[in-house]
Amino acid sequence: MTSTGRGPPHRASPSLSAPGGRGRRSRESVRVRMAADYYDKLGLKRNATKKEIKSAYRKLARKYHPDVSKAPDAEAKFKDISNAYEVLSDEEKKQIYDRYGEAGLKGSPFGPGGAGASDFSNPFDIFESFFGMGGGMGGGMGGMGGAAGSMRDRPQQGEDIVVRVRLSFLEAVFGCEQEVATTRRETCSSCSGSGIQEGTRPTTCSQCGGSGQVISAVRTPIGTFQQSVPCNACGGTGRIFTPCSTCTGSGRNTKNKTLSVRFPAGVDNGSRLRVRGEGNSGRKGGRTGDLYVEVEVERDAELARDGENIKSNVTVGCTDAILGTSVKIRTVDGSVELKIPAGTQPGTTLLMSKRGVPRLGNPNLRGDHLVKVNVKIPQKLTPEERKKFEELREISSQEVKA
Repeated sequence: MTSTGRGPPHRASPSLSAPGGRGRRSRESVRVRMAADYYDKLGLKRNATKKEIKSAYRKLARKYHPDVSKAPDAEAKFKDISNAYEVLSDEEKKQIYDRYGEAGLKGSPFGPGGAGASDFSNPFDIFESFFGMGGGMGGGMGGMGGAAGSMRDRPQQGEDIVVRVRLSFLEAVFGCEQEVATTRRETCSSCSGSGIQEGTRPTTCSQCGGSGQVISAVRTPIGTFQQSVPCNACGGTGRIFTPCSTCTGSGRNTKNKTLSVRFPAGVDNGSRLRVRGEGNSGRKGGRTGDLYVEVEVERDAELARDGENIKSNVTVGCTDAILGTSVKIRTVDGSVELKIPAGTQPGTTLLMSKRGVPRLGNPNLRGDHLVKVNVKIPQKLTPEERKKFEELREISSQEVKA
């Protein structure tokens, strides 16, 4: 145990990223793979602004979209561009990537991020959310060719689900396993997700001819403009059909599910655990979304957390501070005896090594417990105590004169 005076000790904060794994009772695993730099993929410098990132994606996505480009590697480049934009356009993911690289996004069980090319969002979903669906490639990109039907029929990834779980102070420090209840949308078993009543067949919408889009003319002071809008008759699907009686045509049903989730040691308030494949089911064969579990940590009456370190206070009498003593300190490991050295000054911080929080992702490494010493000065003295202190003052005065 070392006295550190008033200065704060070394602090380290755990990096947060996202877990891998899928299944009924998820156990997240660490997976790290290297890939080309995302900034290079978009032709950007590392200090690129949000506007520059968006502009670079817009330009390259138009150039390499498989429905437009004839290059043999267009689809692969389109996916790489989309993956890079997905990370760099998200402030939280970008901060992790800038600091730790792709391994930071993949190596830890927390926070947003991906773990490999197959875990990125559908690049066409990103494209459609960026440019909008109005008129497909023609409406979104200014007359580059009709692809509304093909884009509409592509698999759609299911939505992510976010739930909040409250952990006690010690559960967050040492990790725990909890049952997490979710409500999610799963593929309808009656129609296999098609939304069409069993035994019936859809027909092509006569109003839009199966495209799902109709041309609407809009008059403005500077002229008449035409734009593509979803067809009202078929709701943009291009088909007229009898809705499934089980899911009312949505292709998904709402169900409750309980998962056993393991929270590793070192989680902190605001951490997010990603459980892959436990979100809402996708459409048209699209990937299932993910479940994000946000951690809320209860406060402790005596102990406070500062990254990987634990802080607390202890009060001793002035005589004990002068002569030294030993006191019992409550730590995350239980009660531990701490030696107060003779001559300890008020406000001194004493360090109890490796009594802090396990490092996130490497529980064999732990922070420290820092104890701030407060010295209590008596406000009233008995006649005997006053006599003793006066004798002590006399002795101290003689030592100074000598």
